[in-house]
Amino acid sequence: MGLRKFKPVTPGTRFRVGASFTEITATKPEKSLVVSSKKSGGRNNTGKMTMRYMGGGHKKSYRLIDFKREKFDIPATVATVEYDPNRTARIALLHYADGEKRYIIAPEGLQVGQTVVSGETATPEVGNTLTLSRIPLGSIVHNVEINPGRGAQLARSAGAYAQLAARDGKYATLKMPSGEVRSILVTCLATIGAVSNSDHANEVLGKAGRSRWLGRRPRTRPVAMNPVDHPMGGGEGRSSGGQPRSRNGVYSKGFKTRTLKKYSNRFIIEKRKK
Repeated sequence: MGLRKFKPVTPGTRFRVGASFTEITATKPEKSLVVSSKKSGGRNNTGKMTMRYMGGGHKKSYRLIDFKREKFDIPATVATVEYDPNRTARIALLHYADGEKRYIIAPEGLQVGQTVVSGETATPEVGNTLTLSRIPLGSIVHNVEINPGRGAQLARSAGAYAQLAARDGKYATLKMPSGEVRSILVTCLATIGAVSNSDHANEVLGKAGRSRWLGRRPRTRPVAMNPVDHPMGGGEGRSSGGQPRSRNGVYSKGFKTRTLKKYSNRFIIEKRKK
């Protein structure tokens, strides 16, 4: 995995930095694991625009990803590593010993032909899924469950990982990608390794058209709007716009939006770094 710089033969390629795709081994997805995906364009069921700056974009098909990894003690061979247009990470196609095929989020370093397994008997190697009670302290993990059996919800995007810091009774302490330190039940599953495509954050689109291909429309600056459209709009000349806030008046700097009585507050040992 790596990045590729382009010769400036056009204005769009002058500053463009893209993925090299050297880890990709197949160009067509597994048909049985692909379903159609319909875009809303930011409109609701009556056709009214409820989310701005969405629309267009290339047509995509959704790949069904196995976030639960509940096929315990059945070895699977990595058949391919593929690109997924719906997420920043790469995905890997597994061929299980019983004949079933499933997609998983590909961890960094996963190779075609490698064998992965989930369950209590699995060894703590890259791509294997175990409960937090069986993973050695200090290990790098991803695809972490919050509730046992619900499926992975934490550390799923490109380059993300959590670190298992400690265990105390029925809870394990994990340091999250955000820097937050949180307690999670030791019966929750996690996959060994960091998520693939860690260079995704360093990619540069190079031109506005590539952003449109992703379904993103141009965003209007609030200070360029009128007072009827945004709290930061209006003013004589090029005014700064006042205190930064959202369209609904919620302050964007320093204002806490987390629910005070959120159920998971008691599991947070140390808040994320600002």
